Amino acid sequence: MRKIVILDAPSNLGLRPPVEGAVPGCYKLAGALREQRLPARLGAREGGVVVPPRYHRGDWRPGDGVFHAAAIADYTRRLADRVERHVRAGEFPVVLGGDCSIQLGASLALRRIGRYGLAAIDGSADFRHPGNTEAARIGAAGGEELALSTGRGQSDLTDLEGLRPYLRDEDIRLFGIRDYDADRAELTALGIANATAGEVRAWGAAELAAVVASLEQPTTDGFWIHLDADVLDPTVMPAVDSPDPGGLLPDELRALLGALTRSERCVGLNLTIYDPDLDPGGTGAALLADLLVGALV
Repeated sequence: MRKIVILDAPSNLGLRPPVEGAVPGCYKLAGALREQRLPARLGAREGGVVVPPRYHRGDWRPGDGVFHAAAIADYTRRLADRVERHVRAGEFPVVLGGDCSIQLGASLALRRIGRYGLAAIDGSADFRHPGNTEAARIGAAGGEELALSTGRGQSDLTDLEGLRPYLRDEDIRLFGIRDYDADRAELTALGIANATAGEVRAWGAAELAAVVASLEQPTTDGFWIHLDADVLDPTVMPAVDSPDPGGLLPDELRALLGALTRSERCVGLNLTIYDPDLDPGGTGAALLADLLVGALV
């Protein structure tokens, strides 16, 4: 039986302010999931919290690169220290974010250990980088973390500890991007396997088994799951910063997530982007907790 550890990573450093003078509310994600008794329901032990620095973009201007870069680099190292320790101990960390930039911490941790794959379940590719985007649009690491993890972008984030890239293109599987995602052609050309929400919706048991088998390749030591709440359709999960239509429904995500977590080669996961400020009734937190419990218990 898996030894699950709950680790809070409440960083919102990778998102733009929702409105002038405010900060992204996804840093409250862990607290909202804990209100749903997630640790007890998972039978998990406490892993504590990696406390992020203050959200403050200072005098950053478009064209300056990724904002909060130094703070994100420091946070990535500290989060990686914790994830690495749990994985090496044979434990299964469930990391509660936070925005998607926390995935850099898991990727760096696993790169220190060996060669790992990534199953990214996300409504968008998060693949914005200088090779496909004008400089003025680079800035929010939460929309760039997959590109950064594969070595695309500024070196103070892509080459921490001289370990660039943290992930190889061929070891990534991306699920749930919208059918109209503009990055898909580039991803496919690079050999980054991807499936849209519409394609995932059409899969049966055989297709899900094949997806898992493709992540269990002998060239890797295992794989990590990055779960972004915006993969769900906004009719069931509106409490995200970019609620785009055409996402997965809960049963569809449940089938995919369950197939991935049942693999003995899956070593952990993180959950990101859910914003309790946009969900005063807590229905989104309840749904996400139910999905995690269903996948891991």
